[in-house]
Amino acid sequence: MESKIKWGIVGPGKIARKFASDLQLVEDAIITGVGSRNLQRAQEFADEFHVPHVFGSYEELFQSSEVDVLYIATPHNFHKELAIRAMENGKHVLCEKPLGINGKEVAEIVEAAKKNKVFMMEALWSRFNPAIQRVKKLVDEGKLGQITYLHADFAFYALDRDKDSRLLNPNLASGSLLDIGIYPVFLAYLILGMPERIEAMSTFHGNGTELQTSMIFQYPEAQALLYSGFRGRSKMEAEISGTEAEVYLRPRWHEANGFSLVKNGEAEEFDLPVRGTGYFYEIMEVNQCIREQRIESGSWSHQNSLDIAELLDTIRKKCGISFPFEG
Repeated sequence: MESKIKWGIVGPGKIARKFASDLQLVEDAIITGVGSRNLQRAQEFADEFHVPHVFGSYEELFQSSEVDVLYIATPHNFHKELAIRAMENGKHVLCEKPLGINGKEVAEIVEAAKKNKVFMMEALWSRFNPAIQRVKKLVDEGKLGQITYLHADFAFYALDRDKDSRLLNPNLASGSLLDIGIYPVFLAYLILGMPERIEAMSTFHGNGTELQTSMIFQYPEAQALLYSGFRGRSKMEAEISGTEAEVYLRPRWHEANGFSLVKNGEAEEFDLPVRGTGYFYEIMEVNQCIREQRIESGSWSHQNSLDIAELLDTIRKKCGISFPFEG
């Protein structure tokens, strides 16, 4: 086997720990570096995952010859700056979703990947979930007939979180839409493409944080009903209905381990167990793309990220969702 692809972790928080656990399941990958503005946090992460190189600044990690590709897991508002700086240092990048706060940021990140000729992908891990992959194939093959209705939600209670947390602090691009609303938006986009019209409404916290958003995507022959929220839980079973059959992705659908295909009232169960937490599959995709010297994935391309950003921008404009640091 060729030498293992060397991964670096940017921002050693909760999500990065889940990601690192899955990365250990990938045979041709190894974590060789971790960077944080807090050296102690980086060291604790390194001790936990046996990472040999620890950096007390992101810049040191970006300049290190010990890593090939960086996983960026910081709050949303730091994504653009860190992704671009990493790529300017010749590093490949897998950046947590949303790739940028808005379409302008995403376009700048995509441009940096092309300019520096490095691989870059938004870490929309659900795109590589086996159940979602299989459902997408069924839709593309016409097994559900013409898709006429899609419903997807993502919600949990977050009002008990610290007001300085990334979920509730507007200076960290808080709110449900960018954090979890991106998942229902992604599913509608994956299955139905770009809508011809969007309607949306939001509820806000006193500090300006968007707390829940309901969305309707209108297509020529279909509608998608989408929701994200921090004010209470939802079932999180996704439904895709066509003229010939329906699919129900199991809760929580964005990390589903299977689905039901219902045709003429008869249900067929598909069990597709997830390896690790589910990040395993996007890591495999990144590794393959890097080995093939590609700068983007065919399954989740730069254009896909630009499209998602455009949809989120439209919803934000409709609902009046903004952040203090935006011009």
